[in-house]
Amino acid sequence: MPNWLEIALRAFALVVVLFFMTKWLGKKQLSQLNIFEYISGIVLGGIVAIHSSVLDTPIIYGLIAMFIWFIIPFFVEWLSLKSKAFRNFSQGKSTVVIQNGKIMEDKLKQERYSTDDLLENLRRNNIFQVSDVEFAILEPSGALSVLPKSDKQSLTAADLGIKMPPRREPQTVIMDGRVLLEPLANTSLNPTWLETELEKMNISIENVFLGQVDSDGQLTVDLYDDKLAVPSPTQKPMLLATMKKCQADLELFALETRNEQSKDMYEKNSKKLQTAIDLVTPYLKN
Repeated sequence: MPNWLEIALRAFALVVVLFFMTKWLGKKQLSQLNIFEYISGIVLGGIVAIHSSVLDTPIIYGLIAMFIWFIIPFFVEWLSLKSKAFRNFSQGKSTVVIQNGKIMEDKLKQERYSTDDLLENLRRNNIFQVSDVEFAILEPSGALSVLPKSDKQSLTAADLGIKMPPRREPQTVIMDGRVLLEPLANTSLNPTWLETELEKMNISIENVFLGQVDSDGQLTVDLYDDKLAVPSPTQKPMLLATMKKCQADLELFALETRNEQSKDMYEKNSKKLQTAIDLVTPYLKN
């Protein structure tokens, strides 16, 4: 067998094995790594690189080494889930580096974390002044978790006493110019509805790169041609406008009629509809 072909086959086989080992180690291996996972990831990559290009050693040696470096972190991860003490030993513990706007200098030195590192990570959390921080925690992964002081936090709907409707994840119903039937069914909609909405926008489905339906049943699309302007969804504004028109019509009927009973009915329903409009306006304007 030619050397180039053997190298190609070795590399392919080892990459396939490494792929499945990484999947078996879990998604955490693909995100922020602790010290042990970082080391094992580097070593596994090195083993694959060496044994795919060096033909003097049998490939079985590389597989054995990979298996050992797979089973050790797998066992460590399993043991970490069972024992808090072992997890603290293998992964480390969180460290408070800012408390009540005061930097814990001793903790920074202990973690070998410089002031520049601290300020950089605060800026990543949109905080530019240390005194605005209630407390900050340095996680075992190296990430900095920050809680701003109460008067520096952004207002939420709960702070304002506004009850917001629950939201579901948007469903992608068009991708690469093709309708995806399963996500469309998840929104209790059908292809006919989708065609109607696209006709309102004067868009053909072949020109749609991506189309999504939000929790309110509104369709938003991204076109292949970035120069074309896409109209904004109109369902909620149209509903609000229709309700306001109905309320105005009821007031007009109350003014025009001479029948006192009808006049009283129109006025009562006008007030009820105005109350409903006041309640739904915050939702329909979003």
